[in-house]
Amino acid sequence: MTHHEVHRSNRIGWLRAAVLGGNDGIVSTASLIIGVAAAHTAHADILLAGVAGLVAGAMSMAAGEYVSVSSQSDTENADLDLEKSSLKNDIEFEKKELADIYIERGLSLNLAKQVAEQLMAHDSLGAHARDELGIFDSVRARPIQAALFSAGTFTVGAALPLLTAWAVPVTQLIPVVALLSLIFLAVLGGLAAQAGGASITIGATRVTFWGALAMGLTAAVGMLFGAGT
Repeated sequence: MTHHEVHRSNRIGWLRAAVLGGNDGIVSTASLIIGVAAAHTAHADILLAGVAGLVAGAMSMAAGEYVSVSSQSDTENADLDLEKSSLKNDIEFEKKELADIYIERGLSLNLAKQVAEQLMAHDSLGAHARDELGIFDSVRARPIQAALFSAGTFTVGAALPLLTAWAVPVTQLIPVVALLSLIFLAVLGGLAAQAGGASITIGATRVTFWGALAMGLTAAVGMLFGAGT
């Protein structure tokens, strides 16, 4: 019988960006719509604010993810360049360094030396990247991927409360947008938790709580400033 394990760590890069984008899309757009509606604004103006929030938010998410993940990628590449230079100039020191890492993990001195020798003979930079620097190909920083996933899921997330606001009359807009957005957030949190192998209930609960808090605070701000108009 073949034993096959399904690991999820290779999903970290795109999953984080996708969840962040989708969550922000729902929360920020729903909160914006509810806040503007609470200020007794016309339906057309509420929708305009929602569309503007969608476009601005998607671009902001893309730019933010690209810049932040690019910084991570630059750091990884700088460390790899430094390691390449060390391997070129002092290979024996690098072998000892790698062997010391394996000794700390529980291998005997002789076995650690053998492992270091064989791994470096196969791929010296890869061995040091994984075991010394903690850089794995499956979780390397990918700026473009992060930007696209984040912007794309933000757009999808933002479209949900925006379409809801477009479909319902202004008198029912706040409760309907709030309720459906919280349901969307719960579903997103549950799916993200399932994809990451975590508790679906915890994943759904935490995003719903913070989403409800954001909408409530924004509605309060809208009512406060709308009271004087």
